[in-house]
Amino acid sequence: MPDLVNTRRTIRIQAVSVGLALAPFGAAFGVLCAEAGLGTWEALGFSSFVFAGSSQFAAVSVLAEGGTIVAAIVAGLLLNLRSLAFGVSMAPSLKGSILMRALMSQLMIDESTAVASNHESYALRRYGYLWGGLSVFIVWNSMTWVGVALLSGTGNLVHDLGIDATIPAAFLALAWSKLSSLQHRILAGVGAVLAFLLVPFVPPGIPVIAAAAAVLLLRPWRDR
Repeated sequence: MPDLVNTRRTIRIQAVSVGLALAPFGAAFGVLCAEAGLGTWEALGFSSFVFAGSSQFAAVSVLAEGGTIVAAIVAGLLLNLRSLAFGVSMAPSLKGSILMRALMSQLMIDESTAVASNHESYALRRYGYLWGGLSVFIVWNSMTWVGVALLSGTGNLVHDLGIDATIPAAFLALAWSKLSSLQHRILAGVGAVLAFLLVPFVPPGIPVIAAAAAVLLLRPWRDR
């Protein structure tokens, strides 16, 4: 029993630490929402119902640059496809009624899955998943409000503090761990070149979608 108590305490500390570490990203997202013309309640609704950091950044970035809603949705969906794999991995640990599983699925993000995956038993995985997801959810939504309601009118403060840099840093952090193999580096390079070439000629959001076509272009090479 003492070991279980200590393990749960460690899980809670990890979960809260992860949530606090994402505070600047939440604030940056709130600022971006303001720049895109979203109000406070719209930004909070986005963070509450979508709740997928990188996808939120992608979608709102497209809108902020004048892109279409369709382009914003597609860009967000492409980045959030990884949640399907998370769901398959976590499903055995998240038993319950359909309603309960639907509610828990709202917390299916990188951080909650990471906290959960450190443990073998289904009970501890579920405990870590819920603590990780709820910690991030509370901090993310709180800081979204701070960004859209308090920091959006502070002029150069956002840039002076480097909060705006968290947006590209978030994407780089997500992509960096995927560049361990030559194939992934080639894929990333081709996608980046496609996006870079299209930026001057197409509406915002389209380069991100087109970059995903690198997978299709390289698939025949991979199968050889």
